[in-house]
Amino acid sequence: MKNQHADTATMQKTVAITRTFNMPVSAAWKAWTEPESFKKWWGPKDYSCPFCTIDLRVGGKNIASMKGPDGNEIFSNGIYREIVPMKKLVYEDNFADDKGNTVEPSYYGMPGEWSNITVTVTFKEKNGKTEMSMQQEGIPAEMYDDCITGWQQSFDKLEANIR
Repeated sequence: MKNQHADTATMQKTVAITRTFNMPVSAAWKAWTEPESFKKWWGPKDYSCPFCTIDLRVGGKNIASMKGPDGNEIFSNGIYREIVPMKKLVYEDNFADDKGNTVEPSYYGMPGEWSNITVTVTFKEKNGKTEMSMQQEGIPAEMYDDCITGWQQSFDKLEANIR
């Protein structure tokens, strides 16, 4: 008899990345919480972030876009669930239309079952540097590798463009 929970677990995965950045926690925090800083790093290599708004409060919303080299723009929104300044951010993560309204991933041609996507980011000071851990829960298995690559490339841009 198959374990149904195990089947569900293999369909959805958690992306977990921990990196140390050569910057103070205050700079890493601003990268996630101030639109002008966020725009400098959001999106994989060769993508830009032409649009970002952040209403940093529990229940507040962020809206951001990623514009690819092909000119196509993908929007997302996040609803903040927990904010501990300089230490932790938790938000629901959704695809959105260009007005910030939540849409199904299929709106952008994304495959798989996406549900209850939650992003948790923690920040720790380590000898003047920032250890940042990010978890994105609820990713469809078929998108897991792309999500890892996208986050790592975004974090490369964060390292290069935020001080």
